[in-house]
Amino acid sequence: MRTIRIAPSLLSANFGRLAQAAKEAEEAGAEYLHFDVMDGRFVPNITMGPAALQALRPVSSAFFDVHLMIVEPERYLEDFRRAGADGITVHVEACTHLQRTLAHIRSLGAKAGVALNPATPPEVLEYVLEDLDLVLVMTVNPGFGGQEFLPTMLPKIEQVHQLVTHVAHPIAIEVDGGIDVHTAPQTVARGANVLVAGTAIYHHPEGVSAGVRALRRSVEGLR
Repeated sequence: MRTIRIAPSLLSANFGRLAQAAKEAEEAGAEYLHFDVMDGRFVPNITMGPAALQALRPVSSAFFDVHLMIVEPERYLEDFRRAGADGITVHVEACTHLQRTLAHIRSLGAKAGVALNPATPPEVLEYVLEDLDLVLVMTVNPGFGGQEFLPTMLPKIEQVHQLVTHVAHPIAIEVDGGIDVHTAPQTVARGANVLVAGTAIYHHPEGVSAGVRALRRSVEGLR
């Protein structure tokens, strides 16, 4: 039976209360905290850097899941790992030498991930599967929170699942973008097992804990 992990996206939290936002999500049972790192070049927005991880690491035991939406990510891998990253995910288009970057992440003792934009085909993973611990299927175009889920990504999730099934070591399938109680079950049914959610958790009308619990309930029985 698969374990489904919840990864609240701190991009949707109140930046003035990040420590409290992290604590509330973790106390509600979220296993991951998702850090959306944007540089204003690879994507239009600018968000957080290693300092945010460094500030939260002493107060959280969650898995720090770092999504680098930046150019030349290899320049910053050691900084993010030193700040507390447990997993680091990079985009195919941002890496001149993808396999080398993934090997570097692993050499630092972190889990290595690759993110696929909506227009990026799963076939790009074929020659780096042995270097991967996670595939992040973007279910929106990256750069901003609160976007609407793209249902055309559901077949891609299934394709990725078929690719990683034949690899000897476990590779997680993460989804990010418009994930809520309605879309999460659709992604899990096709193979996703890590759910990144920002708005559905941090803007839930009954609070963060209710958002985490609702998302988990929505996928119960689909494992």
